[in-house]
Amino acid sequence: MTTPRKAMIEFGREICGSLEIAEQQEWLVTNRIGGYASGTVSGNLTRRYHGLLIAALHPPLERTQLVAKLEETASYDGRDYPLTTNRWVSGAVEPEGYLNIESFRLEGATPVWRFALADALLEKRIWMRQDENTTYVQYSLLRGSGSVRLATKALVNYRDFHSSTHASDWRMKIESAERGVQITAYEGAVPFYLLSADAKFEARHEWYRDYLLPIEKYRGLDDHEDHLLAATASLELTVGRSAAFVLTTNARPDLDGARSLAEHIERESNLWSKWEGSDLPGASAAPAWVRQLILAADQFVVKRSLPEEPDSRSVIAGYHWFGDWGRDTMIALPGLTLTTGCPEVAKKILLTFARFVDGGMLPNNFPDAGGPPGYNTVDAALWYFEAVRQYFEATKDTETIVKLYATLAQIVSAYLKGARYNIHVDEADGLLYAGENGVQLTWMDAKAGDWVVTPRIGKPVEVNALWYNALMTMAKLATITGKSAEFFRGMAMKVQKNFSKFWNAGAARCYDVIDDPLLGNDSSLRPNQIFAVSLPESPLSPEQQKAVVDVCARRLLTSHGLRSLAQDERGYQGHYSGGPRERDGAYHQGTVWGWLLGPFVLAHLRVYGDRKAAQSFLEPLGMQIFSDGLGTLSEVCDGEAPFTPRGCIAQAWTVAEVLRAWRATVA
Repeated sequence: MTTPRKAMIEFGREICGSLEIAEQQEWLVTNRIGGYASGTVSGNLTRRYHGLLIAALHPPLERTQLVAKLEETASYDGRDYPLTTNRWVSGAVEPEGYLNIESFRLEGATPVWRFALADALLEKRIWMRQDENTTYVQYSLLRGSGSVRLATKALVNYRDFHSSTHASDWRMKIESAERGVQITAYEGAVPFYLLSADAKFEARHEWYRDYLLPIEKYRGLDDHEDHLLAATASLELTVGRSAAFVLTTNARPDLDGARSLAEHIERESNLWSKWEGSDLPGASAAPAWVRQLILAADQFVVKRSLPEEPDSRSVIAGYHWFGDWGRDTMIALPGLTLTTGCPEVAKKILLTFARFVDGGMLPNNFPDAGGPPGYNTVDAALWYFEAVRQYFEATKDTETIVKLYATLAQIVSAYLKGARYNIHVDEADGLLYAGENGVQLTWMDAKAGDWVVTPRIGKPVEVNALWYNALMTMAKLATITGKSAEFFRGMAMKVQKNFSKFWNAGAARCYDVIDDPLLGNDSSLRPNQIFAVSLPESPLSPEQQKAVVDVCARRLLTSHGLRSLAQDERGYQGHYSGGPRERDGAYHQGTVWGWLLGPFVLAHLRVYGDRKAAQSFLEPLGMQIFSDGLGTLSEVCDGEAPFTPRGCIAQAWTVAEVLRAWRATVA
């Protein structure tokens, strides 16, 4: 048996024994190629995105739910104890396995349950093999006066992870395989396997219908689905012994659960060791929530193999439903890789995305179903400059900068000449204009049907802060690579001079967008101006920088991030709820974004120079690792107290920017 690691997150019956609370605590494990397993502490599935094997069939995308869950019953001393929980459309809760959970914890990022069966204590843990669509579910009998018999029902599916199944008369092919069963959903489908070195399997084919998905109901989406009972399995455990089920697309995986777990533990330990040993300030004395986020950061980095470079890397923007997005990747890259002591990963990501630059633009996203990437973003390419700048600052890797320089120069040239969606530099003032009807190009990109919620056509403030920063970065990189920096410095000076157009003197803050063809200058109080202070090159005066930080602190700051719109502004919505249209309408109209807390802390530190005060803003969001997405940080929160987490349970740029800002406050 593996020696337990000290858990940072642990609950007893006060959480596990309440279905309403335990089913809102979600866990996540990933496999570094886009696949994952996820569920709730209580054991019931509450989302379409939950499951034990969500395989990335075309890594890192084409994610497909293959194994929904294992429904287990433990028999001990003549009595049966359910270990699983289900909600049904009828309103019933059956079985009620959550009542047998004595404790739940995360060991590293590994979820671990302990079930009390009279005087017996049964432990269950789940992890994934890295770089493979394989999930391990291991059971260990820690205590008891006799053996425990475990009967398991394997419920499977084969569907896109965004959808849900209503099976009708769908028949899958289930056949015997060495040490288990093989399942083929239909002709041409990828076969997958339910295996164990310790259990005996019996093939079945029975649809279990009408599982309720309460979070999908809350989100206004299809709220129930069916799963296929593909096999039953049984095994016997004696005290001190372990056994594992292996759920996989690999026909010959390693069935040794103990060996796989040891490798998994060693890998997580190496992540901490690399971080602590990388001379990063304060690493060894970091609080528990920061240490936990080091493991969370690793969950987002995935392999995106290219024909010419099979070991390329990218970043999943968020779990459960995001793929790899260009903007999110570049914003998150420094915090996920450089702050954690993994500059070699940062290099791979930068080189990977250089191959996808098209017309001077970085991809906004890669479609889940395959096909060419979308390029509807004005700022992804500008964030690329900042990611490159931070990479060089951390590594002094001139060789890689030389490789990337031509790509960076191409982006500047394209923006000067004009790119897609009317993206162009205004020759009169050097500022960057973007947008046309029907498209959303900034990070505030919500769109419901034909309704672009925040079009922001014109010259957005953060886009031009990024443009100025990119030009200053190019001037420095030109010198490093032996090129002339004169043009970039000249352009930067022009932008800095005319950035004064963004200053709303009457309100002592920046306009959010200027030169909108219909509205002129938008004076709405949004957080985008914080980047004109947090980026290393600021076009604002020190007095203006302080005014921006102060107005964001007083009117946008919450415990979990910055509101996307001030409470007294027209259109403000304080709760992110309802169906898709309602949620899209609130997404950037008051909803709190955790990732913005990082730039706010950096801006506050710049203005006030008080590291202790700046760091104090981070801890309340860091404490979110104990709720919602356990061990990680969410995408968004409600704009009103108590700032309930919403959206994705794990968001790359939230984790990354909190880690990056924390490092800055202890440097």
